[in-house]
Amino acid sequence: MAVHGLGDNNIFWNVTTGFVLILSRFLPIIGPVAIAGILAKKKYIPESAGTLRTDTGTFGLMTYAVIMIIAALAFFPALALGPLAEYFSLYN
Repeated sequence: MAVHGLGDNNIFWNVTTGFVLILSRFLPIIGPVAIAGILAKKKYIPESAGTLRTDTGTFGLMTYAVIMIIAALAFFPALALGPLAEYFSLYN
């Protein structure tokens, strides 16, 4: 896609955009791989009274509840303000 006056098929453009594409694809991978390495080196800690088990229905229900709350907090402001904005745009 050409922008007015920008010659986008030259060596400088091709090399710099290729470099940016490589950085934008592979640089974000470094963080998760580093976290996985840290977790792989972590020593095993036996289960105790303070351990949260992840193979129970309670954990699944709580995880689902947290996801629903975060989704609601993301959408409810728009759902609440939409009718107000429509009201003010019609009667203003």
